[in-house]
Amino acid sequence: MRPRTLFFRTQKDRAIRAFSALAVLLAVGVMLWILYTVVRFGAPAIRFGFLIHASKPFGIADGGIANAILGTLLITAGAALLAVPPAICAGIYLAEFPDHPRISAALRFSANVMMGMPSVLVGLFVYMIMVMPSGNFSGFAASVSLAIIMFPVVMRTTEDMLGMVPYALRESALALGMTRMRTTLCIVCRSAKNGLLTGILLALSRVSGETAPLLFTAMFSDSWPTGYFSEPTANLPVLITEYATNSPFESMQRAGWGAALVVTALVLCINLGARIFFREKKNAQ
Repeated sequence: MRPRTLFFRTQKDRAIRAFSALAVLLAVGVMLWILYTVVRFGAPAIRFGFLIHASKPFGIADGGIANAILGTLLITAGAALLAVPPAICAGIYLAEFPDHPRISAALRFSANVMMGMPSVLVGLFVYMIMVMPSGNFSGFAASVSLAIIMFPVVMRTTEDMLGMVPYALRESALALGMTRMRTTLCIVCRSAKNGLLTGILLALSRVSGETAPLLFTAMFSDSWPTGYFSEPTANLPVLITEYATNSPFESMQRAGWGAALVVTALVLCINLGARIFFREKKNAQ
């Protein structure tokens, strides 16, 4: 019985290894396929004028995406300013002050629900509470919708990163006479700063390509984003949707693919830059 049992265990181990390798190859293959498609159709549109000129109305050639890039940066930066500080505070509360288990459980449950909520519902919610009462689409409303998506991601990442800090550091700081709050901010958060920043960057890269919330909040405009709080704001996700799928003009379809390539490059740079930077910092320490 022993040789037979060992044989089946060995075969099961090999089967699981083969299945895992196949899953990895499938994931990498799909990613490379997507990158190849975006580069193939988007690279012909990339030129200097394409990146520095604003977009033009439907049917007019030689338009750019500079206003959409600027609008996307404004919307994403506004979402970060709205979501990151309260999310980090909530994560610190969950990790360092477990004195009220019912409140902590309610926060975790709410975060889990928000993380699984479709982004289109978030956009519709912000549309109902901000766009309809004011009567105007705006970049600020788009920032609010993206902030709602970012909040649970940053909060749970903060809680997990702070939970990985050894408890001995807290005890040492308290033994030296530091207050609990100062210990949390100066010792615990500083020890987990790489993980916190990585979580923030990953949350930013996730919301930078969201389209559904922006369709309900920011819409689109061919002008430069000068009315962030009161006017429709140009952005890359909506530009890609309108140009690549809803335009009958080949030049605008090509511009949509070019904008998709720009978004892909930005997301890849954020993810790779975060990993390389924090890995080098860790090795240097």
